Amino acid sequence: MRPWRLLGWFAVIAVACFCLYHVRTVAISIIIGVFLTALLLPPARWLRSRGLGRAAATTIVFAGGLLVAGAVMALVVPPTVASVSELRASVGKVLDDLHDLTARFGLDDRELLTQARDYLSGQSRQITTGALAGVRTVGEIVVGAVLAIILSVYFVHGGDRLFRWLVELLPATARARVTETGGLIFSVIGRYIHGVAIVGLVDAFFIGMALWILGVPVALPLAVLTFVGAFLPVVGAFFAGLLAAVVALVAKGWLVALIVVAVTLAVQQIEGHVLAPQIYGKALDLPGAVILVAITVGSVIAGIAGAFLAAPVTSVIVALLRHPHSSTGVVRAPARA
Repeated sequence: MRPWRLLGWFAVIAVACFCLYHVRTVAISIIIGVFLTALLLPPARWLRSRGLGRAAATTIVFAGGLLVAGAVMALVVPPTVASVSELRASVGKVLDDLHDLTARFGLDDRELLTQARDYLSGQSRQITTGALAGVRTVGEIVVGAVLAIILSVYFVHGGDRLFRWLVELLPATARARVTETGGLIFSVIGRYIHGVAIVGLVDAFFIGMALWILGVPVALPLAVLTFVGAFLPVVGAFFAGLLAAVVALVAKGWLVALIVVAVTLAVQQIEGHVLAPQIYGKALDLPGAVILVAITVGSVIAGIAGAFLAAPVTSVIVALLRHPHSSTGVVRAPARA
Protein backbone atom coordinates (compact mmCIF):
# COMPACT_ATOMS: atom_id res chain seq x y z
CA MET A 1 0.00 0.00 0.00
CA ARG A 2 2.83 2.38 0.78
CA PRO A 3 4.48 2.16 -2.70
CA TRP A 4 1.16 3.07 -4.34
CA ARG A 5 0.75 5.93 -1.93
CA LEU A 6 4.26 7.16 -2.77
CA LEU A 7 3.52 6.95 -6.49
CA GLY A 8 0.34 8.91 -5.87
CA TRP A 9 2.33 11.65 -4.13
CA PHE A 10 4.77 11.79 -7.05
CA ALA A 11 1.88 12.09 -9.50
CA VAL A 12 0.29 14.90 -7.50
CA ILE A 13 3.63 16.73 -7.25
CA ALA A 14 4.25 16.32 -11.01
CA VAL A 15 0.82 17.71 -11.90
CA ALA A 16 1.25 20.56 -9.42
CA CYS A 17 4.67 21.44 -10.88
CA PHE A 18 3.23 21.38 -14.40
CA CYS A 19 0.43 23.74 -13.43
CA LEU A 20 2.72 26.01 -11.42
CA TYR A 21 5.15 26.30 -14.33
CA HIS A 22 2.51 27.98 -16.49
CA VAL A 23 1.53 30.44 -13.74
CA ARG A 24 4.92 30.57 -12.07
CA THR A 25 5.05 34.35 -11.63
CA VAL A 26 1.81 34.41 -9.65
CA ALA A 27 2.59 31.17 -7.80
CA ILE A 28 6.05 32.37 -6.78
CA SER A 29 4.58 35.70 -5.62
CA ILE A 30 2.09 33.84 -3.41
CA ILE A 31 4.83 31.61 -1.96
CA ILE A 32 7.15 34.56 -1.28
CA GLY A 33 4.20 36.39 0.27
CA VAL A 34 3.66 33.44 2.63
CA PHE A 35 7.39 33.43 3.48
CA LEU A 36 7.34 37.15 4.27
CA THR A 37 4.23 36.56 6.37
CA ALA A 38 6.00 33.83 8.33
CA LEU A 39 8.85 36.26 9.00
CA LEU A 40 6.73 39.29 9.94
CA LEU A 41 3.69 37.72 11.60
CA PRO A 42 5.36 37.02 15.01
CA PRO A 43 6.17 40.70 15.69
CA ALA A 44 2.71 41.67 14.44
CA ARG A 45 1.11 39.19 16.84
CA TRP A 46 3.28 40.54 19.65
CA LEU A 47 2.05 44.06 18.94
CA ARG A 48 -1.54 42.83 18.87
CA SER A 49 -1.05 41.18 22.25
CA ARG A 50 -0.03 44.62 23.57
CA GLY A 51 -3.39 46.09 22.58
CA LEU A 52 -2.78 47.37 19.04
CA GLY A 53 -5.30 46.66 16.31
CA ARG A 54 -4.57 44.62 13.19
CA ALA A 55 -4.11 47.66 10.95
CA ALA A 56 -1.76 49.46 13.36
CA ALA A 57 0.35 46.35 14.03
CA THR A 58 0.65 45.59 10.31
CA THR A 59 1.61 49.18 9.52
CA ILE A 60 4.29 49.29 12.21
CA VAL A 61 5.79 45.95 11.19
CA PHE A 62 6.03 46.79 7.48
CA ALA A 63 7.26 50.32 8.16
CA GLY A 64 9.97 48.82 10.35
CA GLY A 65 10.84 46.34 7.61
CA LEU A 66 11.19 49.13 5.06
CA LEU A 67 13.39 51.12 7.45
CA VAL A 68 15.65 48.09 7.99
CA ALA A 69 15.89 47.51 4.23
CA GLY A 70 16.71 51.18 3.66
CA ALA A 71 19.34 51.13 6.41
CA VAL A 72 20.98 48.07 4.87
CA MET A 73 21.09 49.76 1.46
CA ALA A 74 22.55 52.91 3.01
CA LEU A 75 25.26 50.84 4.71
CA VAL A 76 26.09 48.70 1.68
CA VAL A 77 26.06 51.11 -1.27
CA PRO A 78 28.62 53.75 -0.11
CA PRO A 79 31.37 51.22 0.81
CA THR A 80 30.79 49.43 -2.48
CA VAL A 81 31.16 52.62 -4.50
CA ALA A 82 34.22 53.70 -2.48
CA SER A 83 35.95 50.35 -3.07
CA VAL A 84 35.42 50.27 -6.84
CA SER A 85 38.53 52.36 -7.59
CA GLU A 86 40.68 50.24 -5.27
CA LEU A 87 39.47 47.03 -6.89
CA ARG A 88 39.99 48.51 -10.35
CA ALA A 89 43.64 49.20 -9.57
CA SER A 90 44.02 45.73 -8.09
CA VAL A 91 42.45 44.13 -11.16
CA GLY A 92 44.94 45.98 -13.35
CA LYS A 93 47.81 44.58 -11.30
CA VAL A 94 46.37 41.06 -11.50
CA LEU A 95 46.02 41.36 -15.28
CA ASP A 96 49.66 42.43 -15.53
CA ASP A 97 50.67 39.40 -13.46
CA LEU A 98 48.62 37.13 -15.72
CA HIS A 99 50.28 38.70 -18.76
CA ASP A 100 53.71 37.91 -17.32
CA LEU A 101 52.58 34.36 -16.46
CA THR A 102 51.27 33.65 -19.97
CA ALA A 103 54.47 35.07 -21.45
CA ARG A 104 56.52 32.58 -19.40
CA PHE A 105 54.53 29.70 -20.92
CA GLY A 106 54.95 31.08 -24.41
CA LEU A 107 51.31 32.12 -24.80
CA ASP A 108 50.13 35.32 -26.38
CA ASP A 109 47.26 36.64 -24.28
CA ARG A 110 46.59 39.38 -26.81
CA GLU A 111 45.82 36.74 -29.43
CA LEU A 112 43.46 35.04 -26.98
CA LEU A 113 41.69 38.36 -26.38
CA THR A 114 41.35 38.87 -30.14
CA GLN A 115 39.82 35.44 -30.56
CA ALA A 116 37.42 36.10 -27.69
CA ARG A 117 36.40 39.42 -29.27
CA ASP A 118 35.78 37.75 -32.64
CA TYR A 119 33.73 35.03 -30.99
CA LEU A 120 31.57 37.59 -29.17
CA SER A 121 31.05 39.50 -32.41
CA GLY A 122 29.85 36.30 -34.08
CA GLN A 123 27.46 35.64 -31.24
CA SER A 124 26.02 39.16 -31.19
CA ARG A 125 22.54 38.03 -32.26
CA GLN A 126 22.31 35.48 -29.48
CA ILE A 127 23.66 37.99 -26.97
CA THR A 128 21.00 40.52 -28.04
CA THR A 129 18.27 37.88 -27.71
CA GLY A 130 19.57 36.97 -24.27
CA ALA A 131 19.60 40.63 -23.24
CA LEU A 132 15.96 41.03 -24.31
CA ALA A 133 15.06 37.89 -22.36
CA GLY A 134 16.91 39.36 -19.39
CA VAL A 135 14.86 42.56 -19.59
CA ARG A 136 11.68 40.48 -19.64
CA THR A 137 12.91 38.49 -16.64
CA VAL A 138 13.64 41.68 -14.72
CA GLY A 139 10.13 42.90 -15.48
CA GLU A 140 8.64 39.65 -14.18
CA ILE A 141 10.77 39.90 -11.03
CA VAL A 142 9.61 43.47 -10.35
CA VAL A 143 5.94 42.57 -10.89
CA GLY A 144 6.29 39.43 -8.78
CA ALA A 145 8.05 41.30 -5.97
CA VAL A 146 5.37 44.00 -5.83
CA LEU A 147 2.62 41.37 -5.81
CA ALA A 148 4.41 39.38 -3.08
CA ILE A 149 4.70 42.46 -0.84
CA ILE A 150 1.04 43.38 -1.33
CA LEU A 151 -0.03 39.80 -0.57
CA SER A 152 2.17 39.65 2.52
CA VAL A 153 0.56 42.85 3.84
CA TYR A 154 -2.84 41.28 3.37
CA PHE A 155 -1.74 37.96 4.90
CA VAL A 156 -0.26 39.61 7.99
CA HIS A 157 -3.37 41.72 8.45
CA GLY A 158 -6.00 39.03 7.87
CA GLY A 159 -4.43 35.82 6.65
CA ASP A 160 -6.12 33.73 9.35
CA ARG A 161 -9.53 34.99 8.26
CA LEU A 162 -8.75 34.25 4.62
CA PHE A 163 -7.61 30.73 5.49
CA ARG A 164 -10.78 30.04 7.49
CA TRP A 165 -12.88 31.34 4.60
CA LEU A 166 -11.09 29.01 2.15
CA VAL A 167 -11.49 26.05 4.50
CA GLU A 168 -15.23 26.69 4.80
CA LEU A 169 -15.54 26.30 1.01
CA LEU A 170 -14.41 22.66 1.31
CA PRO A 171 -16.56 19.67 2.25
CA ALA A 172 -17.07 19.31 5.99
CA THR A 173 -15.21 16.00 6.08
CA ALA A 174 -12.05 17.56 4.68
CA ARG A 175 -11.94 20.76 6.74
CA ALA A 176 -10.15 19.33 9.79
CA ARG A 177 -7.44 17.68 7.72
CA VAL A 178 -6.88 20.80 5.58
CA THR A 179 -6.66 22.92 8.73
CA GLU A 180 -4.06 20.56 10.22
CA THR A 181 -2.09 20.49 6.98
CA GLY A 182 -2.12 24.28 6.72
CA GLY A 183 -0.90 24.61 10.31
CA LEU A 184 1.93 22.16 9.68
CA ILE A 185 2.98 23.86 6.44
CA PHE A 186 3.02 27.33 8.01
CA SER A 187 4.93 25.99 11.03
CA VAL A 188 7.61 24.44 8.82
CA ILE A 189 7.91 27.59 6.69
CA GLY A 190 8.15 29.81 9.78
CA ARG A 191 10.88 27.71 11.39
CA TYR A 192 12.75 27.48 8.09
CA ILE A 193 12.69 31.22 7.40
CA HIS A 194 13.66 32.18 10.95
CA GLY A 195 16.35 29.50 11.04
CA VAL A 196 17.89 30.59 7.74
CA ALA A 197 17.84 34.23 8.84
CA ILE A 198 19.63 33.43 12.12
CA VAL A 199 22.21 31.17 10.45
CA GLY A 200 22.78 33.76 7.72
CA LEU A 201 23.30 36.53 10.26
CA VAL A 202 25.88 34.45 12.16
CA ASP A 203 27.74 33.55 8.95
CA ALA A 204 27.65 37.13 7.68
CA PHE A 205 28.89 38.53 11.00
CA PHE A 206 31.93 36.28 11.40
CA ILE A 207 32.92 36.22 7.73
CA GLY A 208 32.37 39.98 7.43
CA MET A 209 34.48 40.59 10.55
CA ALA A 210 37.29 38.44 9.12
CA LEU A 211 37.19 40.34 5.82
CA TRP A 212 37.19 43.69 7.65
CA ILE A 213 40.12 42.71 9.88
CA LEU A 214 42.09 41.50 6.85
CA GLY A 215 41.38 44.77 5.06
CA VAL A 216 39.55 43.19 2.13
CA PRO A 217 37.57 45.77 0.10
CA VAL A 218 33.75 45.59 -0.02
CA ALA A 219 33.75 43.57 3.21
CA LEU A 220 30.26 44.77 4.18
CA PRO A 221 28.65 44.01 0.79
CA LEU A 222 30.28 40.57 0.85
CA ALA A 223 28.86 40.00 4.33
CA VAL A 224 25.39 40.95 3.07
CA LEU A 225 25.87 38.59 0.12
CA THR A 226 26.79 35.84 2.59
CA PHE A 227 23.53 36.46 4.43
CA VAL A 228 21.55 36.28 1.19
CA GLY A 229 23.44 33.14 0.18
CA ALA A 230 22.15 31.39 3.29
CA PHE A 231 18.72 31.30 1.64
CA LEU A 232 20.22 29.11 -1.12
CA PRO A 233 21.57 26.14 0.89
CA VAL A 234 24.86 24.51 -0.14
CA VAL A 235 25.16 26.45 -3.43
CA GLY A 236 24.76 29.94 -1.97
CA ALA A 237 27.42 29.43 0.70
CA PHE A 238 29.84 28.07 -1.90
CA PHE A 239 29.45 30.98 -4.32
CA ALA A 240 29.53 33.61 -1.57
CA GLY A 241 32.77 32.13 -0.18
CA LEU A 242 34.24 31.83 -3.67
CA LEU A 243 33.49 35.48 -4.45
CA ALA A 244 35.01 36.60 -1.14
CA ALA A 245 38.16 34.59 -1.89
CA VAL A 246 38.42 36.05 -5.41
CA VAL A 247 38.07 39.62 -4.10
CA ALA A 248 40.70 38.91 -1.44
CA LEU A 249 43.02 37.43 -4.08
CA VAL A 250 42.63 40.43 -6.37
CA ALA A 251 42.99 43.02 -3.61
CA LYS A 252 45.41 41.47 -1.09
CA GLY A 253 47.15 38.50 -2.68
CA TRP A 254 47.04 34.73 -2.40
CA LEU A 255 47.95 34.55 1.32
CA VAL A 256 44.97 36.65 2.42
CA ALA A 257 42.77 34.71 -0.01
CA LEU A 258 43.80 31.44 1.65
CA ILE A 259 42.99 32.90 5.07
CA VAL A 260 39.55 33.97 3.80
CA VAL A 261 38.94 30.46 2.45
CA ALA A 262 40.00 28.92 5.77
CA VAL A 263 37.77 31.25 7.79
CA THR A 264 34.82 30.64 5.46
CA LEU A 265 35.22 26.87 5.70
CA ALA A 266 35.55 27.01 9.49
CA VAL A 267 32.41 29.14 9.88
CA GLN A 268 30.43 26.90 7.54
CA GLN A 269 31.56 23.75 9.34
CA ILE A 270 30.51 25.19 12.71
CA GLU A 271 27.20 26.25 11.17
CA GLY A 272 26.53 22.90 9.53
CA HIS A 273 27.43 20.69 12.51
CA VAL A 274 26.57 22.84 15.53
CA LEU A 275 24.36 25.83 14.80
CA ALA A 276 22.00 24.69 12.04
CA PRO A 277 20.89 21.40 13.69
CA GLN A 278 20.00 23.28 16.88
CA ILE A 279 18.02 25.94 15.02
CA TYR A 280 16.31 23.91 12.30
CA GLY A 281 15.77 20.68 14.20
CA LYS A 282 15.86 17.22 12.71
CA ALA A 283 12.53 17.70 10.97
CA LEU A 284 14.11 20.17 8.51
CA ASP A 285 17.31 18.20 8.03
CA LEU A 286 17.65 17.46 4.31
CA PRO A 287 20.58 15.56 2.73
CA GLY A 288 22.86 17.66 0.57
CA ALA A 289 22.08 15.60 -2.54
CA VAL A 290 18.34 16.19 -2.07
CA ILE A 291 18.93 19.94 -1.71
CA LEU A 292 21.06 20.08 -4.87
CA VAL A 293 18.46 18.16 -6.90
CA ALA A 294 15.68 20.38 -5.51
CA ILE A 295 17.60 23.56 -6.34
CA THR A 296 18.29 22.30 -9.86
CA VAL A 297 14.65 21.43 -10.46
CA GLY A 298 13.53 24.75 -8.98
CA SER A 299 15.91 26.72 -11.19
CA VAL A 300 14.67 24.85 -14.29
CA ILE A 301 11.03 25.54 -13.41
CA ALA A 302 11.29 29.15 -12.24
CA GLY A 303 14.86 30.40 -12.60
CA ILE A 304 16.57 32.19 -9.71
CA ALA A 305 13.38 32.51 -7.67
CA GLY A 306 12.72 28.80 -8.05
CA ALA A 307 16.24 28.00 -6.85
CA PHE A 308 15.71 30.08 -3.71
CA LEU A 309 12.31 28.52 -3.03
CA ALA A 310 13.36 24.93 -3.74
CA ALA A 311 14.74 24.09 -0.29
CA PRO A 312 11.79 25.39 1.80
CA VAL A 313 9.24 23.82 -0.55
CA THR A 314 11.11 20.52 -0.31
CA SER A 315 11.17 20.86 3.48
CA VAL A 316 7.38 21.27 3.49
CA ILE A 317 6.90 18.19 1.29
CA VAL A 318 9.21 16.11 3.49
CA ALA A 319 7.43 17.33 6.62
CA LEU A 320 4.07 16.31 5.16
CA LEU A 321 5.43 12.84 4.37
CA ARG A 322 7.11 12.42 7.77
CA HIS A 323 4.35 13.75 9.99
CA PRO A 324 0.90 12.44 9.07
CA HIS A 325 -2.12 14.04 10.68
CA SER A 326 -3.20 12.77 14.04
CA SER A 327 -6.71 11.52 14.57
CA THR A 328 -7.25 13.92 17.43
CA GLY A 329 -7.12 16.98 15.16
CA VAL A 330 -3.88 18.26 16.67
CA VAL A 331 -0.85 18.86 14.50
CA ARG A 332 2.07 16.77 15.58
CA ALA A 333 4.97 19.11 16.24
CA PRO A 334 8.13 18.16 14.32
CA ALA A 335 10.89 16.83 16.51
CA ARG A 336 13.70 19.17 17.43
CA ALA A 337 17.32 18.31 17.85
